[in-house]
Amino acid sequence: MAKLEWYLEYQIQKNRPGLLGDISSLLGMLRINIVTINGVDDKRRGLLLKCDSYEQIKRLESILNTMDNITVTKLRQPKLRDRLAVRHGRYIQRDADDKKTFRFVRDELGILVDFMAEMFKREGHKLIGIRGMPRVGKTESIVAASVCANKRWLFLSSTLLKQTIRSQLIADEYNVDHVFILDGVVTTKRGNERHMQLVREVMRLPATKVVEHPDVFVQNTEYTMDDFDYIIELRHDPDEEITYELVDDRQMFDPSGFNGFEF
Repeated sequence: MAKLEWYLEYQIQKNRPGLLGDISSLLGMLRINIVTINGVDDKRRGLLLKCDSYEQIKRLESILNTMDNITVTKLRQPKLRDRLAVRHGRYIQRDADDKKTFRFVRDELGILVDFMAEMFKREGHKLIGIRGMPRVGKTESIVAASVCANKRWLFLSSTLLKQTIRSQLIADEYNVDHVFILDGVVTTKRGNERHMQLVREVMRLPATKVVEHPDVFVQNTEYTMDDFDYIIELRHDPDEEITYELVDDRQMFDPSGFNGFEF
């Protein structure tokens, strides 16, 4: 019988020597295996667990609720955010009002790449938007996540090295296992009808699509923010405001002094 995976997170109310040992011993007596353990944010600890039955978890929960030194904050089947929290020792920040929006700062690029790579590994249609000011690391993070997920990436439009605007793909590029990347500003401000037709074709594929500057993209196309499954915000620091006032032709379309190209 396959083992069941669970995520346990608890807040330490009163830290004392041997607290973790007591909890580990309790898990051992209940025959629940610890897969991974790590501190999660301040005074919280997260554990990935494996067991044979749901009854073991119910017994664990009942006993933990009698302990004065800890408060159980999560006991559930692990979500992606739980796995990453244990792996990196911190939780990904999520918008309190918009649950599909996740926030990162540049110092957290490792977590961001890991987060996107896990999403890229999942099969089927996913539309991901990523907001951020120029040169904060948006495109580089998408490419790095594609490498981590062992996926080939294709730019439909980009300013990474030169301005890229694709108007067609060759046959083997229409692959649902690829990660398709486009820059919402370049696509809507410089793309012609052939380019937009290609974007529509790719949008219909059951594959992963990542749109930089999704707000500009939806303002100038038939797509809406409701079409996006995830929105990622990347800032240099937590207080940075993401605006498009500084996004002009000089910055967005020829950042390295090269002429753009189209193919």
